[in-house]
Amino acid sequence: MTGLLLGWVMLAYLAVGFLYLAGGLWDSPRLTRGAKWLFWTGLGVHSFALLARWWESYHMALGHTPVAGFAGMLQLIVLQAPLSNFYESLVFFAWCVPFLALVTFRRYMQGYLGTVVALLACIILAYASLGGVDSRIKPLMPALKSNWLLIHVVTCFLGYAAFTVGFGTALLYLKQSRRPTPSLPPAANLDHLIYQSTIIGFLFLTLGILTGAVWAESAWGRYWSWDPKETWSLITWFVYATLLHARLVKGWQGRRIAWLAVLGFAAVMFTYFGVSFLLTGLHSYL
Repeated sequence: MTGLLLGWVMLAYLAVGFLYLAGGLWDSPRLTRGAKWLFWTGLGVHSFALLARWWESYHMALGHTPVAGFAGMLQLIVLQAPLSNFYESLVFFAWCVPFLALVTFRRYMQGYLGTVVALLACIILAYASLGGVDSRIKPLMPALKSNWLLIHVVTCFLGYAAFTVGFGTALLYLKQSRRPTPSLPPAANLDHLIYQSTIIGFLFLTLGILTGAVWAESAWGRYWSWDPKETWSLITWFVYATLLHARLVKGWQGRRIAWLAVLGFAAVMFTYFGVSFLLTGLHSYL
């Protein structure tokens, strides 16, 4: 059932992208309102699909791991959060992008920016649904049986989502700064949005790295092992730290900050996809 729901959500996000685009091209408040309504509806169904998968995973684990008392049941629920494999991380990543955009940057979600955000969420979800990714629910690996799983993965992917919004905004800024378009927000607004999304992403990524270190110490006996995923997470952190330093200390704005946001997103993508497929390490299960 969750697969069917996610298929409809993917189509909804695609429709949202086109509605935002049409609303921006024809300056139609009605189309923009329709896009926002459909975006929220798609996010609601997406949330329900995540919860349904969580429920299914919990009941499957319950059949193999009987629990005693409320505390045991609660711990098993937390452990079975749908965040433990590549497919589930893609579905959650696709959820985080519209969630963060609609909750944090809702007044900017219109026209081309709404189109970019919706289509990025659609692409991530399409890859999860149509890219041949194994969607089966599997027993947890021993290292994943930790209460840190939920907070670590959630903070990391909220950071990734903020950087995704920043990347989409940076592309629009580069277009707007070269050839100004009335249907796009002013370049100054886009520049500010890049900065805002970077701060949010940087804070969440920092929390993700710190919680991951604590989890690693409890699971493997050391806080840091220079695993490829850890190393590239740190590289990504330094790229965005450089962006914030350049903005706050050096006074950089405009195209240089936009290109740093693009570079940072490339580091995010390699940390998430490249490390998983090209390098082997303790995080290979993702």
